Amino acid sequence: MTKKMAYECLVCGTTLGGPLGLLFHLFGVRRSMHNPNVCNRCGAHMQEGRVIELSVIFADLADFTEMTNRLGPERSYEVVNAFFKMASDALIKNDAFIDKYIGDAVMAIFNAPIPNAKHARGATTAALDIQEGLKSVSHALGLDLQARVGIATGYARVGRLGSTDRKDYTAIGDVVNLASRLETFAKPGEVIVDGKAFSQVAEDYPDLIPEELNVRGFAEPVEIYRIGKSDRENAAISVQQPDPLATRQKVGLGTVLFTIFGAPCAVAITLSPLAIALGLGSVMGALSPAFNTLDAAQIRIPLQVFAVLAAIINLYVIRRGNLQRQQFDTSALTAHEKYKVNFVIGLSVFSLLAVAYETYIHIFVLGMSYFSPTL
Repeated sequence: MTKKMAYECLVCGTTLGGPLGLLFHLFGVRRSMHNPNVCNRCGAHMQEGRVIELSVIFADLADFTEMTNRLGPERSYEVVNAFFKMASDALIKNDAFIDKYIGDAVMAIFNAPIPNAKHARGATTAALDIQEGLKSVSHALGLDLQARVGIATGYARVGRLGSTDRKDYTAIGDVVNLASRLETFAKPGEVIVDGKAFSQVAEDYPDLIPEELNVRGFAEPVEIYRIGKSDRENAAISVQQPDPLATRQKVGLGTVLFTIFGAPCAVAITLSPLAIALGLGSVMGALSPAFNTLDAAQIRIPLQVFAVLAAIINLYVIRRGNLQRQQFDTSALTAHEKYKVNFVIGLSVFSLLAVAYETYIHIFVLGMSYFSPTL
């Protein structure tokens, strides 16, 4: 079955489908590998750098070490790859942001960067979809595969972490550690949900009895609920999924410009290659009077107008990004991002100064009309 993809980024609203989506794709704006319903520019959003409530899920294959020894590396690779594809589809369908793959495990977060008030329900539904989807994977591979899943809800700091050269969007907090620990306590085919996450789905499992686990790293026992196969079959859990293709917003010129030249949400300044090319082009346009063949008014004036517009667009995108980064207290730019930003600023400022200088010489020094054919 073909997966439905959102027409627009669920975070910033950038068009991802249709002709405009194809145009943006040419300029480096595409669907994120973490969730195809989010654009690759949205590694940050309005909550970056903040502590927010979210749900975290860890899912892995049960008895993977034993299976690897039994099947060998090639067959094990095939199994894990099939599991990841199925699990990723289940997570994405429920608006998860896939944080990372670790060995045979997948970690995902809900409510960041895609806002979802019922994030714990979404995580639980995704977990059940993973357990159900594993039946088809097992049948296709001729193996009896089972997964263990842990879910926890709590507060974490979200944002981009990494080196000065590369940063990835992730979450840091006790809730992440708890979800990872709970997954190790789960039996094959079982989902363990902490008490806070369970509160959003309690009405679907009225007969489940809470337990308390002593979890390493946590001073107090943790209340958990175990959702097994029989519980899943008897539950009436239902999450209404909106059709991601149903909503199409009108796209303004400003959105198009910001998408092409920089991050549309402008929280992390991610200048596209076109922004740099535009900066170089503005310099060439500004220097056009230096070449006799380009000094004719019908050539010089359009080139200089282009140079000024290109410089202003680039400077405005950068300025807008800086203001929003300060407002939302986001993480620092990487060294590569800083280099690109400073490079484009330098090109833009040089272009504006060059056009201003040439115009001054043309009018006030030589006493000629700006529209004169040549100097």
